Amino acid sequence: MKILRLAALFLALATPLRAEIDIQTVTSPGGIKAWLIEDHNIPFTALEIRFRGGTALDQPGKRGAVNLMTALIEEGTGDLDSPAFARARDSLAASFSFGADEDAVSVSARFLTENRDQALDLLRRALVEPSFPPEAVDRVRGQVLANIRSDEKDPGSLAGRMLRAMAFGDHPYASPGDGTAETVAALTRDDIVAAHAATLARDRIYVAAAGDISAADLGAVLDALFSGLPASGAPLPDRAPMNLTGGVTVVDFPGPQSTVLFAHEGMKRDDPDFFAASILNEIMGGGRFGARLMTEVREKRGLTYGIGSYLVGYDQAELYMGQFATANGTVAEAIEVVRGEWARMADQGVTPEELETAKTYMTGSYPLRFDGNGSIANILVGMQMIGLEADYPKTRNDKVNAVTIEDVQRVAARLYQPQALRFVVVGQPDGVATTD
Repeated sequence: MKILRLAALFLALATPLRAEIDIQTVTSPGGIKAWLIEDHNIPFTALEIRFRGGTALDQPGKRGAVNLMTALIEEGTGDLDSPAFARARDSLAASFSFGADEDAVSVSARFLTENRDQALDLLRRALVEPSFPPEAVDRVRGQVLANIRSDEKDPGSLAGRMLRAMAFGDHPYASPGDGTAETVAALTRDDIVAAHAATLARDRIYVAAAGDISAADLGAVLDALFSGLPASGAPLPDRAPMNLTGGVTVVDFPGPQSTVLFAHEGMKRDDPDFFAASILNEIMGGGRFGARLMTEVREKRGLTYGIGSYLVGYDQAELYMGQFATANGTVAEAIEVVRGEWARMADQGVTPEELETAKTYMTGSYPLRFDGNGSIANILVGMQMIGLEADYPKTRNDKVNAVTIEDVQRVAARLYQPQALRFVVVGQPDGVATTD
């Protein structure tokens, strides 16, 4: 789920990169910008590329086209069919992966320095000249349809779909980016070609690289990779509405336990109060066992194995969300505990001890995902997409430490809206029914 990927990104951004990392800003001769961390200790480079727009650029009636197109990029180019493309890639000891979420098409490339030119030429051909052979379209379509059928039987997926539909009205965010069985079955090769032109364009590129490559070499790489793409793609979507209201929605699903998502409106990443909001969320539902939700719902009452909350930032919407699973007989109690903690935070804020503990954790922990070129490049491209500056890793801790107890108390009253929480329950909970 995009929700979880965004939560992981925000968690990673909540801790500083290694002090010795120096981010260079690179502009290619053709004007394409990128961030680079040079590391010549190992003859290997990781390249992360994002095209802003993602599955939100699906045209009306064509839901799932961008997702299917992305899954087909490696299925052939020019005179290379899918097996020949895979052999060429593997012979270079390179790896490519392609994905799509609501806001971006993502491309990840890993290659050895000695094979850089050949690997990047193969990647260029895949990006600029995908062949989308009809037999591959049918085969990959079948895989996507199988995934859709699987999601229809997964309580977590059902909860996410219901919550998005309730939150976002007729915006593309309101429905899954992989489409429905009906829309995917109806997609044609022409729809796939149109989705490629709409999303892979030079006016929406974000790039980060880490490893054995110089700024000059990276600039040349960028122009070679992208010069064959169209200058502009489809217009980006407008802001999404926020239609969530407080209450409970129950989706019947047989089983001994229920999956629960809860959410209300969140906060923009560039809001001046975002650092305070991040600290508050760490105290409320962060990854530590000392977080309030874990303490109250799991440790004191034994209602769940795990519960957490997270600030979610789409390009065109924000949510403050959480999730847990519990036995059908304890859903009502767990919901009331969560509401109670939300209200306690809004009314009372946090203690000075909680604030200092959260700050220490957020400024002192180094996430394991920063342990290699690939993970670093991935974080850097995410930083660009949410509008952070290249010096963010050097300034971030000071900004966290500058948050005062008065700041968090004020922001707690603003952020936490217990009466606005919408709980989506997928299961057969005892004594819990849908409310308006």
